[in-house]
Formats: sequence, structure tokens, C-alpha cells
Amino acid sequence: MSPQAGCQLHARHQERAATLKQRLTRLGLPVMHESVSHIVPIHVGEAALCKRASDRLMDHGIYVQPINYPTVPVGTERLRITPSLEHGDKEMDHLVEALLDVWHTLPLPKRFHVGDQE
Repeated sequence: MSPQAGCQLHARHQERAATLKQRLTRLGLPVMHESVSHIVPIHVGEAALCKRASDRLMDHGIYVQPINYPTVPVGTERLRITPSLEHGDKEMDHLVEALLDVWHTLPLPKRFHVGDQE
């Protein structure tokens, strides 16, 4: 792969993550904006709820890894979403709908306050 092609793939990957962050933020989901990588962390704030949210997303056919203590400090538990180049708008629509369903079903807080940098 040429350096130019690599740069284009990287830019597309970053665009997918930025698009997802923007969509989730507009809907009031607690995106942790300090992440500058392709990873889109969504704050849950409690280990058991984080696991339940991940399990509920599996009911929608979506695997999202729960990240809990000791990987992150207690109170900052999160779902780690990693969009890829293969995730187009259709897949993002499905993810967004599933996340909204999970947030309403459990229910989870929609705004992130602890350490939020917005």
C-alpha cells in the first residue's frame, strides 16, 4: 500500500469515528470526547449496568465491549465502540437505534458529567 493510500484509509477511519461521535452527542448520549482515536467511548458509570448494556446490544446483533475497573477507574465504566472502515451509514443507523433502545430500557443517564471536556 502506498503512503498516500494509507493516509486516505486513516482519514476515512477517523471520519467514521467523528461521524459516530457527532451523531451520538446530538442525541444526548454520554460520549467521552477526550478520546482522539477511532475508539468511541460512551460513559455508563457503573460496572453492572455497563455489562447489561453490552448484553442488550448483543440482543440487537451488535458486540460492544464493556470496559470496567481495573481497566478504567470506578465510576468511569464505559462501552467502547470501535467503528471500522466497513461500517457505513446503514450500520451506524442500526447502532444508534440500538443504543437509544438500550439507554431507554435500562435506563442510563444521557449526559456525562465526571471529567466531561465539552
